[in-house]
Amino acid sequence: MTYCKNGNGKKPVPEGCGQRRRLSSDPVRSVPLSFLVLCLPANSASSLFLCVQPHFPSDSRGLERRVDWRRWKQERKAEKKKWKEIKLLKKLEKQRMQELAEKQQAEKEEEQKEDKGRHYTLSVALPGSILNNAQSLELRTYLAGQIARACAIFCVDEIIVFDEHGEDVKSVEGEFEGIGKRGKACVQLARILQYLECPQYLRKSFFPKHEDLQFAGLLNPLDSPHHMRVDEDSEYREGVVLDRPTKPGRGSFVNCGMRKEVRIDRQLDPGLRVTVRLEEPQNPDSKVRKGTVVSSHHPRTASGLYWGYSVRLASCLSAVFSECPFKEGYDLSIGTSERGSSVDQATLPSFRHALVVFGGLQGLEAGVDADPNLEVTDPSVLFDFYLNTCPSQGSRTIRTEEALLISLSSLRPHIDEAVKTPSDSQERENH
Repeated sequence: MTYCKNGNGKKPVPEGCGQRRRLSSDPVRSVPLSFLVLCLPANSASSLFLCVQPHFPSDSRGLERRVDWRRWKQERKAEKKKWKEIKLLKKLEKQRMQELAEKQQAEKEEEQKEDKGRHYTLSVALPGSILNNAQSLELRTYLAGQIARACAIFCVDEIIVFDEHGEDVKSVEGEFEGIGKRGKACVQLARILQYLECPQYLRKSFFPKHEDLQFAGLLNPLDSPHHMRVDEDSEYREGVVLDRPTKPGRGSFVNCGMRKEVRIDRQLDPGLRVTVRLEEPQNPDSKVRKGTVVSSHHPRTASGLYWGYSVRLASCLSAVFSECPFKEGYDLSIGTSERGSSVDQATLPSFRHALVVFGGLQGLEAGVDADPNLEVTDPSVLFDFYLNTCPSQGSRTIRTEEALLISLSSLRPHIDEAVKTPSDSQERENH
């Protein structure tokens, strides 16, 4: 029995009620009031108010519980924030390592591209009078196309058209009314060569209608690496600067034969032909592409790409050497003639700029005799090598367009062997 003190004295309380009361007095586990009513006997209902006292946790302990809960939430938030920071740091570190790997890969590819670059040039000089041997304008045009195709096949970087009769012709612009028939042949050959070298999408910008190009549409295309299609992907492209207004500090717009125009890194005069290196990667949603202007020989020296040839007019044979565009001149000159030594026994030295000269219908001797600046009679003294590139020929004569193909194919293995050893000028440039 358990006793509870009230106003009437002590009354016995069932033991079960005492146990339940102890449970209800527990600050953690409170018992509902209805549960106690069920536990009391029927005759003890009047003493319910005296026997059962509702118990509530003290304010101090309840506050302590709330503070603990808040602290737990704060600690949880702090841990979550710290976990996010660690995750972000790992992500940034991974991104940094990826960028570093990409940079190293790009540098490695750049070094490989430099190794693939071609640092020597090959120039060809021939007289423009060879067109006079053709009977019509169509045949002259086709002959010029054969020469252009041969030079493109063997990666010739420069074509010099000289006048073996001494006519003073230095430009392909204008009508040249004061130049005779022989001089006009040189200009016509140079113009057709330039027309074929130019990419198709740029020809309207640089070549207006002209009688020399009347039958140029019949010629076979060169199909060189810089003759791109619209959707063809390439690191470099040829283009023409457009006459469009640009904002201050922005570069000019260039038409590179693509569906989008290219914004270059500098301001240039409209109408200029430029070589553009396209930036990668490009945003597909951008209205224009971005690029950098490079020199015309950069694709050759950096990536080993054949990027067409340049055309130069020379007034005479001596001007071929004296007006050389390279600072150090031609360090290897080769003359071709049936009177020269056999090409099979020739061993070419290392070089940077090689020149191969062809004669006209009467050979190189005619060009030497007509040149007022030359006092020699033997053309072999003008060249480092005077070679017969087709020994034991079965025909009495070899036409210049035929000699061009024969000579370049015969010299090809000798040139490849010579460029394996870098020349002195190349070593100085690298150091």
